[in-house]
Amino acid sequence: MAEPAQPKNTTGLSHPLHGVLAELRRRPYPHVPNPPGCKKRASVALILRVKPTYDHWPGSDTIANDTSLPIEQQLQNFFAQPWVERGDPEVLFIKRASREGDRWTGHVALPGGKRDPEDEDDRAAAVREASEEIGFDLTTDDVISVGNLPERVVTTSWGSVPLMVLCPFVFLTTRNDCPTLKLQPTEVASTHWIPLRALLSPSLRTVEYVDISQRFAGQYGYMARLAVRSLMGWMQFAAVRLLSSETQQCTSVPGFVPDDTTKQKSLISRFKAWTLSNQAESGDLNRPLLLWGLTLGVLADFLDMLPPHTAVELWKYPTFTAPDLRLIVSILTYNLRKRNSREVKMGARPTDTAADSETAALPVTPGADDHDHNEVGIGGLGVGRYYGPADRTADGTSYAVGIMLRGYYQRLRVAIWVFLAWRAALGSAAAFTAWRFLRRRL
Repeated sequence: MAEPAQPKNTTGLSHPLHGVLAELRRRPYPHVPNPPGCKKRASVALILRVKPTYDHWPGSDTIANDTSLPIEQQLQNFFAQPWVERGDPEVLFIKRASREGDRWTGHVALPGGKRDPEDEDDRAAAVREASEEIGFDLTTDDVISVGNLPERVVTTSWGSVPLMVLCPFVFLTTRNDCPTLKLQPTEVASTHWIPLRALLSPSLRTVEYVDISQRFAGQYGYMARLAVRSLMGWMQFAAVRLLSSETQQCTSVPGFVPDDTTKQKSLISRFKAWTLSNQAESGDLNRPLLLWGLTLGVLADFLDMLPPHTAVELWKYPTFTAPDLRLIVSILTYNLRKRNSREVKMGARPTDTAADSETAALPVTPGADDHDHNEVGIGGLGVGRYYGPADRTADGTSYAVGIMLRGYYQRLRVAIWVFLAWRAALGSAAAFTAWRFLRRRL
C-alpha cells in the first residue's frame, strides 16, 4: 500500500513568493512616460534567489530551468521542487562605493543605473547595469525575468524639478548556488544577500538620521550648515537594519585597507567634519547596513505583497530630532496621520513610503487635477500629481496615491514655520529677561 502524500510545507515564504511573482507576471505595471522637461530614465534589478536550508539540500532531482516553457510554467516548476519549497528566499543588495560629490555614496541600493541611448528598453538597462556593476548575467537560462514593479518619477525634494523615471524589474535566479560576483570598484563596495524574513521582521525596523544642512553647504557655507543643524537637528526617516546571509566585499575600493601614509587633514577640517558628521560618511566598514530612502520605497511595493502584509504599517513618518520641533510636528499632523491610516486600512496600500534627503519617489496615479505637477515635501516624498496611465482598480491592487503622506509635508512646512516663530519668541524672551536682569544689577 502506498504511503499517503506528505503535505507541503507552506509555512515559509517560498509559497507566497511564488504567488507574488506569478501575479507580477500576470499583471505587469504599465510603462510610465517621462514628465515634461525630464529626459532621464534609470532602471534597477531586484534579484531574488532561494537559498537551500541544511535539512533540505538540493539533490539529484534538481530541475534545470526550461526556457522554452512560458514564464508562469517556469515559476511553477521551480517552486514545486522540495528544496525550494523549504528554502529561504533572499534579495541581493549592493552597497555603493564612496565617491566625492555623489548624493547616494555608500547607500544600500539595488543594482542599476541610468538608461543609455543604446539600451533597447528600460529592462535592457537593468540587465546591462547588473552585468557591469556586479557581474551578474541576467540573460542566462537559469534566470527568470519575472516582470516589473511600479515605475515612479524621482524629483528633488525641495522643489518641483523631475530628475528621472525609476523603473524596477524583478528577476529570479533558479540556481541553488550563487556564482562569485565581479564587483566594479568605482561603483560597488560590497554585495549582500538579505533574507526576506529579515526585511519583514518588525524587530529590524529602525530609523536613519539625515543631515538636511548638507543642502546649504555649497551656497551658504559652514556657518549656515551649523546654524540649521543646531536649530533643527537631524531629519529622521524610516529604515530597515539589514542582516546579511552572504556578503562579498570589493577589496580594491579605496579605503578598504586603511592607508597610514594618507595625509592627515588639518585641525580645522577635522573640526568641521566632527561637527557636521552625517550618514554620508559611509566609508566606515563597521557602519550598520541600513535600507532606507528610494530603495526602501521600491522594496515596500514588493514586501507589502508578502505575509503578514505589514511592510507599510511598520513604516514611520519622517520627523526631526529637535524635541520642540518634533512635538510641533506631532501635534500638527496628528489628525491627518490618523485619517490617512484609516484610509490605508480600508484597502489601498501606499507604495511611496520612503525617500532620502535629496530626492522624492513619486508613484503614478491618474487624475489628481487639484494638485500641482510634481509637488513635493521637505526631504521626502511628494504627494502631487503624477504622470502615466493606470490600469488597476481601487481594491488594493491600484497604484498608491500617497495615502500615508497625503497632506503630510504641507503640515510639515507649517510646523517648521511655527517652530521658527517659537524659537524666535523664546530667544527674544530670553534676551529681554537677560537685559532686565543686567539693568537691575547695574
